[in-house]
Amino acid sequence: MSPSQTPAPPAPRPVGAPAILTVTDLTVRRGARLLLDRVTFTVPQGTLLAIVGPNGAGKTTLLRALLGSQEHEGEVRWSGSVRVGYVPQKLVDTDIPLTVEEFLAMKCPGAYGTCLATVGLDPRLLDETIGTLSGGELQRVLIAWAIVDDPQVLLFDEPTSNVDLGSEEVILETLHEVQRRTRVTLLLVTHDLHAVHHFADRVLALDGRVLYDGSPGGLLEDPELVRRVFGTTHPAHRHDGVEEASR
Repeated sequence: MSPSQTPAPPAPRPVGAPAILTVTDLTVRRGARLLLDRVTFTVPQGTLLAIVGPNGAGKTTLLRALLGSQEHEGEVRWSGSVRVGYVPQKLVDTDIPLTVEEFLAMKCPGAYGTCLATVGLDPRLLDETIGTLSGGELQRVLIAWAIVDDPQVLLFDEPTSNVDLGSEEVILETLHEVQRRTRVTLLLVTHDLHAVHHFADRVLALDGRVLYDGSPGGLLEDPELVRRVFGTTHPAHRHDGVEEASR
């Protein structure tokens, strides 16, 4: 996407969409250390929620608690029997001797070629081994893995952190398009200010506790909060000589 282009807007959100996730007083401790302190928020169905915060703020811990793999106090309540897909920052071993098709088939039967096309990959990539993929290709294969069983919610932990240079925008556009087409609810942990500004419907800012929960515009209009969360100021508030946020 060229700098002069803007991403296609998402489909209008249904007015008064019901909450697909309600989190109340979520608290996580590790020994004497308090990792998350009474985190409370709701996620309306069909929302793209960006979860942001400085390093060590508890973002990945929050995802693990939402998935049920992290002991916690408080309540995590999903609406009904929701299917949740999860894409971690990276695979433990990218040198596994499997083709893309074999990798996807480990999860469930499906239309794998269509699934790859949905994330912008040529279906002929099904015959390639996982270890030969570029970082951007692998990340999109992981997105395909997450959507192959048609989940209602997708959780992503820093989807652009391990991709090759130049692929960040492609990954963000892919996620945006998947969310726009399928109306899936998407929770995205990110340090990417661009992703928040252009793609998110709502933002949850954490630093052990909730710093902000609301619209992207509300966060980006507060330069001190942006500096705390991203380590920079938003371009609208940036002074000469201050660089954009690092990814």
